[in-house]
Amino acid sequence: MRVILYTGKGGVGKTSVAAASALRSAELGNRTLIMSTDPAHSLGDSFDLELGPQPVKVAPNLWAHEVSALHEMERHWQKLHDYAASVFATQGLDEVMAEEVATPPGMDEIASLMWIRHHAEKSDYDVLIVDCAPTGETLQLLTFPDAAKWWLDKIYPWERRAMKVARPMLQKIIDVPLPSDDVYVSLRELLVDLEGMKNLLTDSSVTSVRIVLNLEKMVVKEAKRAYTYLSLFGYQTDAVIVNRILPEGLKDDFFRGWQKIHSKYQIEVENSFAPLPILTVPLFDAEVVGVKMLGRMADAIYGDTDPTQRLYVGNPQRIEKVGSEYVLALKLPFMEKSDIDLSRHDGELSIKVGNYRREVSLPRVLAGRPTVGAAMDGDELKVRFGKS
Repeated sequence: MRVILYTGKGGVGKTSVAAASALRSAELGNRTLIMSTDPAHSLGDSFDLELGPQPVKVAPNLWAHEVSALHEMERHWQKLHDYAASVFATQGLDEVMAEEVATPPGMDEIASLMWIRHHAEKSDYDVLIVDCAPTGETLQLLTFPDAAKWWLDKIYPWERRAMKVARPMLQKIIDVPLPSDDVYVSLRELLVDLEGMKNLLTDSSVTSVRIVLNLEKMVVKEAKRAYTYLSLFGYQTDAVIVNRILPEGLKDDFFRGWQKIHSKYQIEVENSFAPLPILTVPLFDAEVVGVKMLGRMADAIYGDTDPTQRLYVGNPQRIEKVGSEYVLALKLPFMEKSDIDLSRHDGELSIKVGNYRREVSLPRVLAGRPTVGAAMDGDELKVRFGKS
């Protein structure tokens, strides 16, 4: 199964681009599902149809699905939901309110990940197009598996063991219900699923991310940050899509001013994201709503190109032998060495960039070797490991 994620700053038109891409994939004969992970769903608006928490057929070979976090929590993780609701009920919330707030923050992201894996395992579709939430929420979505693995490895075994011993005594002196062992089992199953999800999403032969942007300063800056963080966590970006480019030949001074701004940022985008392919979409003379307009957009973006193909092949992380040393190279575009914090402990390399931290589990060939240096080489961070 081919998986393609479309993300970008809110308002850049990523839902329309994702929907157009899914429509073109279906027209080429692929059984295609487009799925929205944005809590403020607008996928149904793109097709001018009502969608729900289960896939709905919207065109030949094309199905659409808007993920509901509450629906998924109640369906798959009832023990976790029931426990959270019981805690809130003891704090004075009425039953209805307790049920509502028992869906914890981040469940939209978790539910989305579970559906991606579910569809990939069932193989009912050839192509899965994911209309992601705006960039910040998408990065939370894609960093969840790393956080889950760390919690599962470092905290879960000790917390569960301690709770088994302390629960009988603590429950007598506090009013809040403590998690049962069944709750811990459900939580572990969830975290294991998330860890397996990471393998699917970082397999560049299966999954690609595409960044949608407009030619405006804040949008371009956010797109560059997203590209950096996606690379940090091992996700393969294979294209940048520039939406709503003004047509040539406009005589109005107002629009000519905007064209000058667009030209400036078009050059920046091309220089910044090379060698990624830069696909462009004009500003249309009508709203991009419904199958006909989505078809026009697909023509503009892809022409005769199959959108399901890998548009760029790279490797955000690799290991190479240089003399007697080994080098771990991680792609971190737009970063200077001073922007990066590195530390190492327990066979893991911790990399902090901006607000995000990744714990890289070192393979055996590196784990027993001392770290002897690190430097930026172009857009790659290269960490050197000496003799064991």
